[in-house]
Amino acid sequence: MAMRRCFVGSGQANTSVFSLSFSSILPTFHYKRTRPRERRCTTHAICHATKSKEELLVVVGGGAAGVYGAIHAKTVAPHLSVVVIEKGKPLSKVKVSGGGRCNVTNGHCVDNMILAENYPRGHKELRGSFFNIHGPVDTMSWFASHGVELKVEDDGRVFPVSNSSSSIIDCLNSEVKQRGVSLQTRKTVAAISILSSGKFLLEIQQHTSVHVERVEADYLLIASGSSRQGYTLASQLGHSIVDPVPSLFTFKIEDLRLRELSGVTFPKVKVRLKLDSVQRNIPKLTQVGPMLVTHWGLSGPAILRLSAWGARFLFSSSYKGQLFVDFIPDLHVENLKSVLSHHKLQYAGLSGDVLWASISNSSLMSIGSVLKNCIFEVTGKGQFKDEFVTAGGVPLSEISLNTMESKVCTRLFFAGEILNVDGVTGGFNFQNAWSGGFIAGTTIGRLALGSCLGLK
Repeated sequence: MAMRRCFVGSGQANTSVFSLSFSSILPTFHYKRTRPRERRCTTHAICHATKSKEELLVVVGGGAAGVYGAIHAKTVAPHLSVVVIEKGKPLSKVKVSGGGRCNVTNGHCVDNMILAENYPRGHKELRGSFFNIHGPVDTMSWFASHGVELKVEDDGRVFPVSNSSSSIIDCLNSEVKQRGVSLQTRKTVAAISILSSGKFLLEIQQHTSVHVERVEADYLLIASGSSRQGYTLASQLGHSIVDPVPSLFTFKIEDLRLRELSGVTFPKVKVRLKLDSVQRNIPKLTQVGPMLVTHWGLSGPAILRLSAWGARFLFSSSYKGQLFVDFIPDLHVENLKSVLSHHKLQYAGLSGDVLWASISNSSLMSIGSVLKNCIFEVTGKGQFKDEFVTAGGVPLSEISLNTMESKVCTRLFFAGEILNVDGVTGGFNFQNAWSGGFIAGTTIGRLALGSCLGLK
């Protein structure tokens, strides 16, 4: 593949009627230690790599994409030295996802065209080779072949049979250890530059030390999620950054009509969002699915998907607008009114239902209208637990999706949420991580294998 040289750049209703209707119807780096009076750098590559003259891959980020990519690079090229740098706790999002169960992927989207439609950012680009190389079936097969028994729930979400994210974490950690990947924690890649040899020079800061370690790497995989650190490093290597904004969040709604319904789930609603924005050409923001009433507003799959597709427009609108809810989307309003009339007549002779029987036809029609077109004022956004997802990052136009290699800088790769890709709820964000990590890791492994065999 022809590549440009790297360069350093910068980037940058009536309440009573409503109430009635609802209630009744519904190893570490080794380097020389010194005692300087001020911060110093020590130039040192990993001892193992230096002694054996093996090539080195440094992975920035110990999340799903980074760890999965490291494992597959080492699988393809066992001689390749692979080091993962993680500033916090590895696989932390894996641990909390799906309420601690880990929503590994989605098992219902076997058609890649349909699968791609679950990515508000990336739905056009991901229709190509990306999921063909490593899709949900490949992900499930890999984990199953490594001892993790999985199950597909009715809505397509895939979880370990154990219902514990520990099953996924233990599997990945076991592979890291078995393959000989070095996982370094509490360290941060503070800066990156390019040497005349074409290698990457990384300045690595250990959190408990003032020393900076300088490491030369042959390959670099940035899989740092939505961390600002990753965006900074990508910019230092010549990439532009689409400003990140929140995606996948709940809606804050202060409405007395919802107060007594907190905790109630509606299995299927249709929600439409109208935003308080001066922007033009805002797409139709509509979703269908389950909705949950919370003490702060509305949540559930339908709301979360709506927030994902409307992420940038909601940000520009300061998270304010009107939400139109159809609580019975499978019934036309006239059919609904007929059903309500039927139930009114059916219960008219029962003494316990005098209130229902006494409702006027006009009030009955009002109930039907409210159930089909109930309006709520959105006043802000909530946070979707600890599973924070962002829209933004390195543009997909700046990488090759069939290799995950940068088009700007040779031997530089990206995977996961650092890219301007984000999926709706249901396992799609993790599938982006597994797919990108696999493609980047196997590509790097093949390059390293070819280098070892003198093929380049």
